[in-house]
Amino acid sequence: MGLLRWPDTVPPPMSLPRFTPSTLALLVLALLTACATPLNKAPIEDRKPARPAAAAGSAPVAQTPVIPGLAGLPAEAAKPLPGAENAGKPGYYTVKPGDTLIRIGLDNGQSWRDVVRWNGIENANLIEVGQVLRVVPPGLDPSAVAARGVAAAKVEVRPLEARPAAAAAVSGAASAPAAARAAASTPAPAPARDGDDELGWAWPAAGAVLAGFEEGRQNGLAIAGKAGDPVLAAADGRVMYAGSELRTYGNLVIIKHNGNYLSAYAHNQTLLVKEDQPVRRGQKIAEMGSSDAGRVQLHFEIRRQGKPIDPARLLPSR
Repeated sequence: MGLLRWPDTVPPPMSLPRFTPSTLALLVLALLTACATPLNKAPIEDRKPARPAAAAGSAPVAQTPVIPGLAGLPAEAAKPLPGAENAGKPGYYTVKPGDTLIRIGLDNGQSWRDVVRWNGIENANLIEVGQVLRVVPPGLDPSAVAARGVAAAKVEVRPLEARPAAAAAVSGAASAPAAARAAASTPAPAPARDGDDELGWAWPAAGAVLAGFEEGRQNGLAIAGKAGDPVLAAADGRVMYAGSELRTYGNLVIIKHNGNYLSAYAHNQTLLVKEDQPVRRGQKIAEMGSSDAGRVQLHFEIRRQGKPIDPARLLPSR
């Protein structure tokens, strides 16, 4: 048999080179070095739209502030408080720290419910410091009300015998002895007037006066008594407030008598009337107690257009 020969068209197999051990070592080292070299990454195209550059000389664009604790939420612009445009005007009141609607109503001679209605307040438990509230009825000129209040603030004190002429004609001429006794009696204040209406004031309790009126310190009279003693309405009117939400007054009744006058009865142990209830002079409205007070007593106030005045100037002599 002859030797097989590769066809002339097929190249003979290549002979592999022979490497010495040292050559193989160098070759392996080169391969390891090449593998350790990081490959270059392909460039990433930024598809975000570029921010327009500020024009030369123009002001920098302001960034939206972020409220601490609410990351990502823009801060709202400061809103003016309700009624701020009326601050300082007659007939309006600016809320101060610690105010309540009950206190504001008492200090301005109004029902807190009326103040809520006149100002469109949705939540009567939420008013803001700096908020300006209307404290006179809509339709009235606040300036005229304030001027009338100042002019009529003085209470006239006259002797008992000084009665209107018409009343004297009806009752007949007084006898000489009666006139002499009246002239000798202690002068008493005339009934308070609001237009043509008269208020005949009466004492709200029978006890002795523990403390008198002192402007700026004692807004009324402290009248002694025992727990459960009757507390009486001092004049005809309508209950403006009955509750205990006003600090330092305890269980309190406030009666509105007319457009100018209201009276307050504090520290009761029991309230016998409710808001918007009509009452008559001498009607029992509460029982005396010591709520928010150090002892049993009645704290009694009379206020004219919200300002405390001395009740002793209006109450009859005992």
